Amino acid sequence: MNVAGFPILSVITYLPLLGVAYLALLRGDEVAVARQARHAALAISLLTLALGVDLWTKFDPTQAGYQFVESVAWFPGLNIKYSLGVDGISLFLVLLTLALTPIAILASASITKRARSFFAALLLLETMTTGMFAATDFLLFYVFFEAVLLPMYLIIGVWGGEKRIYAAVKFFLFTLAGSLFMLLALVWLWHDAGTTDIVTLLHTAIPAQAQIWIFAAFLASFGVKAAVWPLHTWLPDAYGEAPIPGTIMLAAVLSKMGAYGFLRFAVPMLPSASAAAAPLMFALGVVAVIYISLVALAQTDMKRLIAYSSVAHMGVIIIGIFTFTVEGIEGALFQMLSHGVVIAGLFVCAGVILSRGEGLALSRLGGLAARMPAYAALLMLFTLANMGLPGTSGFIGEILVIVGAMKVNFWVSVLGAAGMVLGCAYMLVMVRAVLFDKFSHPGLAHIADLKLGEYAMLLPLAALVLWLGVYPTSFTHMFDASVASLVQAHTAALSPHSALAMVTQK
Repeated sequence: MNVAGFPILSVITYLPLLGVAYLALLRGDEVAVARQARHAALAISLLTLALGVDLWTKFDPTQAGYQFVESVAWFPGLNIKYSLGVDGISLFLVLLTLALTPIAILASASITKRARSFFAALLLLETMTTGMFAATDFLLFYVFFEAVLLPMYLIIGVWGGEKRIYAAVKFFLFTLAGSLFMLLALVWLWHDAGTTDIVTLLHTAIPAQAQIWIFAAFLASFGVKAAVWPLHTWLPDAYGEAPIPGTIMLAAVLSKMGAYGFLRFAVPMLPSASAAAAPLMFALGVVAVIYISLVALAQTDMKRLIAYSSVAHMGVIIIGIFTFTVEGIEGALFQMLSHGVVIAGLFVCAGVILSRGEGLALSRLGGLAARMPAYAALLMLFTLANMGLPGTSGFIGEILVIVGAMKVNFWVSVLGAAGMVLGCAYMLVMVRAVLFDKFSHPGLAHIADLKLGEYAMLLPLAALVLWLGVYPTSFTHMFDASVASLVQAHTAALSPHSALAMVTQK
């Protein structure tokens, strides 16, 4: 579906590059250029978001397939096309990217050195991430998937903390190494099917033994991006050293790339292998939920505690995806959307403290509820949402995943639900230390409450948290058809044999 032939997805994807070109032309005093670059990047990102909202309003939720499809021959001799499209699964991930880019730009007020390059990197990141979620050709997906590495590597390595080089190199090596396995899988699928078109590949019969190897390659690639335990070790360093805008994009958007890869490729293309691997994925998800939550509980730095909580929530998403139930997958999708909003809000709250010249060591904070009441109220809202309180966005996704897991395995459901209990523990420890403990640092005595720009970041995120929590069907109905089609196709692919029989089939 394309509106009057207008290539809206290509425009949304590449519009930020116009901002990059404009930034390259800026000249003058460093401070003045930084201000102009920030304003220009914000304007471009808001325009792109407006086009994304228009895309949402024109999307037909009754259709399960791709809409707004664009397809042009790219490498005709190899049967490879430049093709874009969105379905219910990818639509909100595109919108999440478009919505959080302006938030990240607003959170960049402290960036004055090499500001043109910084905002160019953010806009490049928006283009690459949007293109990846909208790609309907596997090779095009891979190009965008890999291209995301460069701007994020620069954001961490140039504008990060004291250990930024170590964190950036670790992030780059982990993700690049994983992606090489996906490249091998891509080459095999192209050789076998003669195309890299995703729709065609979904209907290509892949031998059961080959599915196992391809799934292993996908796990190595998507598992790193989704920070699946034990492939998550790059994440705390990257989150901890990245500047707040980079951390927002990493945690809220880039971490969803791996989960999206499992939903787009591993589950529908490799039904027997994904079914056989489900117990392994459940185990990895449960470990992330419980073990990583305990690690979060032991943190003494606010930013690292939030980073580890992100890994724990990704464990819930992985469990939901591999239930292969409508409830579980819809819960995983909703949790991806909710987690992106909530974790962005939490990292913005951490950035507010940093902007006041204070560190994030929990032992040095305290008493901010009395000194920053507006800040305290918003931090508490995001904290409650991260804990999964009913009425907030965090509850809907987690309860759907638990219901979906209950249909498959009682103990996976129970252990997955333990994440909500442990989430209450580590988040309440953080809130008590930041807001209610007696303050011991002199700099907190006259700390200022939220400024206008900080309200501009936090209030839209808070509104989304409440909207998602109170009226979730306004979002879930957009991907009902796509998820139902995915589950139906996966069930049909396994119906002739049990998962074990298909794995051992020659």
